[in-house]
Order: sequence, then structure tokens, then C-alpha cells
Amino acid sequence: MDKPTNLCSFLTTFVYSIIIKSQMSALKVLYISQEITPYLPSTVRADLCRQLPQSILEKGKEVRIFMPKFGNINERRNQLHEVIRLSGMNICIDDTDHPLIIKVASIQQARMQVYFIDNEDFFQRKYDIADENGEFDDNEDRAIFFLRGVLETVKKLRWSPDVIHCHGWISALAPIYIKRAYNNDPFFKDSRIVYSVYDDDFKKNFSAKFAEKLKINGISDEDVADIKDKEVSFADLTRFALKYSDGAVQGSENINPDLVADLQNMGDRFVPYQGDNYVDPIDALYDKVASSPKL
Repeated sequence: MDKPTNLCSFLTTFVYSIIIKSQMSALKVLYISQEITPYLPSTVRADLCRQLPQSILEKGKEVRIFMPKFGNINERRNQLHEVIRLSGMNICIDDTDHPLIIKVASIQQARMQVYFIDNEDFFQRKYDIADENGEFDDNEDRAIFFLRGVLETVKKLRWSPDVIHCHGWISALAPIYIKRAYNNDPFFKDSRIVYSVYDDDFKKNFSAKFAEKLKINGISDEDVADIKDKEVSFADLTRFALKYSDGAVQGSENINPDLVADLQNMGDRFVPYQGDNYVDPIDALYDKVASSPKL
């Protein structure tokens, strides 16, 4: 065989190896979001949580998206349907079992699916986090159920995220669960956490039982010492999430001023508010935390 043929064969093999390697090494990003358009009305966070995954997908990364199936989401209009093979398990909170229901819908123009965590006790009401009488008393239980439901469903999907990006306080338990309860789970042992902080302060503090209720195997009293035996404010919960996170993003222009220093303490793993130009800085943050030691 002559040298040009050898060179051509080598180059072909090299190109294919690069393609295969790039496909195998595509970073996997899990989005855990409190709200996403078009399923809930447009807000800064809902719009970002719709556009950011698509932009990251277009950059060559894999994405999965989860949100709560709040009762004000129109299932028929948005074509939600239950995924029987993923539903069926019970999640125990404060000695009470709650059945987990998984639904899914497609955003056709973006080639993305959104998975919804549902439960009759927690999410089949006409509102999201509050009604005309104020914020729901069981929001803390809904946050626990939602987050544990997300992680158990990801395991059923047999999909191992490299980066988990959390949006909204209902996702705030992801860092402690990933770093403690799921730390040795093969699906999550290498996952890094990015937490976005928004101007979504809740007014009704979580109860003094919250720290005890969120505990599952792998989480000790020491792990939850910062919030144990006290009513937990929005700032308390956010600091608790940031403590176990590998990176952070300021998602709103104006946030609780008590949290600014906590975000800045993340150093080069913090992305300040970027306005509409958030995709590239957040994408770079994913690459940074994914390639860095787990904090």
C-alpha cells in the first residue's frame, strides 16, 4: 500500500476517533427548575430556564429538564402525559408515604423534553406556591418531595449528570442530597452542583422540623446543623444550598442583599448577573466545575 493511501487511512481513522470521543464525552447537564415557559407564565427565571437548556444543547452538551407539575399547568394544552415506567414509587416524608407520578411534555421546536414531578397531595391544586391566603404551609414538604422525586427519576432514566443546575428555592436541597445522601451513588458520585439565586424570597419561614424531615440515609445532624431546630428563612435556605454547591449564578439583577457576600465568596466559580448575555458565562462555569475537584 502506498504512502498516500496510508496517510488517507490514518486521517480517516483519526477523524472518526475524534468524533466518537466527542460523542462519548459530551457533558451532561441536569436542570432542576421551579418554573419554565410556556408551562408557567413568563418571568425572568421561567424564560431563562426555557432558553438556557436549548442554548447549552446547541453547544453540544446533553440536557435533561425537571420541574414541579403545579396545578396551574394546563396538561391538555401543553400535551403532558404520564410515564408509567417511571411512576409508581413512594417517597416518605415525616413518616407519610406519597406516591410519585412522572409526566413528560415536549418542546418540539427545541427538541427537548421536560419531565414533571407530580403528586396528588402536593401539586394537584390550582396554584404554584401560594394562593389568595398566602404561601402554602406545606411548601417545605413539597420541596423535599420534588427534589427526591427528581433524583430517583434520573436514576430510573439511567442517566448520570456531570452538572446539576438548580433554579429556585424549591431545588435548594439538591446540593445536600448530592453531596451527602447520593455521594456514593454511581449515577451521582461525580456530579457537580451549580445553584442560581433569584429574587424569589418566600415570606413564610420553613418550620423548625424542616432539617429533621429532609434527612435520609447519609445525612447527619452535623450536615444540617446550620438549619437545625430553627425556622428556616429564604436566606438560611439559600446559604445552606450554597454551602454544598460547586458553583453559583446570580440569576436576578436584584437579590436579597444578605446573600451578596455569600455568592462573592465562591470566587471564580460565581457568575454575576449577566442580563441577557448569560449563556457563554454559564457554559464556561459548567466546564470549570465539571473538571475541578468536588467541593
